[in-house]
Amino acid sequence: MGSVNSSAKETASLATGRRLFTGGCDFQAGVTTLDALPESRLPEIAFAGRSNVGKSSLLNALTARKTLARTSKTPGRTKQINLFRLGERLLLVDLPGYGYARASKRDVQQWTELVTLYLKGRVTLKRVLLLVDARHGLKESDRDLLGMLDVAGVSYQIVLTKTDKLKPEPLAARLREIEKEVKTHGAAHPEIAVTSAKTGNGIPQLRACLAMLA
Repeated sequence: MGSVNSSAKETASLATGRRLFTGGCDFQAGVTTLDALPESRLPEIAFAGRSNVGKSSLLNALTARKTLARTSKTPGRTKQINLFRLGERLLLVDLPGYGYARASKRDVQQWTELVTLYLKGRVTLKRVLLLVDARHGLKESDRDLLGMLDVAGVSYQIVLTKTDKLKPEPLAARLREIEKEVKTHGAAHPEIAVTSAKTGNGIPQLRACLAMLA
C-alpha cells in the first residue's frame, strides 16, 4: 500500500511541476547592477555555473521553450542577470557564467562582484542551482562558489548537465564522486539532479523538485 501511495504522490508531483514550468513564463528584466534589480516578493531560483555549462539550455528545457533564454556557442555571452517570471509563482534568475578566461579581467571582476553580491544579499533567493558539466565534474571555481554559499547560508543544489555525452558507467562514477564531496558542504541540497537538456532526461524530476519552492 505504501509503494502505491508513494507512486501516486510522485506522479502528482511530476504533474504539478509540468503545469508550473510549461505555463506562462516571460522575460522580466536584464540588469547589470544590483540597484537595477526589480523588487519582488516571489521566491527566486538562480542558475549559476561556469561559462558554457548549459544554463540557458536548461532554462529552455525546463520551460519547454526553445528561445526563452538565448543560447550561444561562445562562452561568456551572458553578461547580465536575466530574470524570468514563471506565472505568479517563481522568478528564474540566469546568472552570468564564471571561469571564462577569454573575457577581460575587468569584465570578469564586474561579473564576479555582481553575482557574489546578488547571491549574498537577495532575501527572496530560495535556492541556487549550481550547474556542473558531467564530463568535467567540479572545478576549483565551482568549489569557490560552494564555499561562499556555505558561509552565506544560501541553499544550493548541484545539477549535472550534458549527461547524454557520457556512457552510464562514467556517469555513475561522476555522480558518486560529486555526492561524496557534497556531503562535506552544509548548505548543499542532498540530491544531485542528473539532467540532459538535449534528451530531456531528469527534466520532469527537477521541475517537480523546484515546484515545491513556489
